[in-house]
Amino acid sequence: MQLHFSKDVLPDSVSSDFQNLNKLNEQQRALKKNLTAEQIREDLLTLGLGDDKAAHFSQQWAEHQAALCRLALGQTLTVNQLVDMEWKFGVTVGTSEIQKVGNIFLQLKLVVRKGNSTENVYMELTLPQFYNFLHEMERAKASMECFS
Repeated sequence: MQLHFSKDVLPDSVSSDFQNLNKLNEQQRALKKNLTAEQIREDLLTLGLGDDKAAHFSQQWAEHQAALCRLALGQTLTVNQLVDMEWKFGVTVGTSEIQKVGNIFLQLKLVVRKGNSTENVYMELTLPQFYNFLHEMERAKASMECFS
């Protein structure tokens, strides 16, 4: 492996360290899974990184995890920001399929900010789909509260 700013070739040990870090994809996966510094260290050791390097990286992770979480959260929320939401419940009263009569559904209108413009996103969910959606929103809320 050769560096762009230098014509020196890196030793194989450094190259393998970087390959192991790339396998972990440390920041994104670790942030998503809310891993502790000790869990990061264990993963790095499992990937074959030396104990001293794994300890140093996990120490850095412990020191900077909160800032990384805030940055990741800020980037996530600026991509697609939910501005408004409207919803309506309904019951199917007439259809050519007898099994669908009496089914409860939910119609959602989400107003999402994308850059400088807003976009309306429409969804129709069955009751079980709505409960799954609600569960995911509650998990997202809990994650955001954890980061703030």
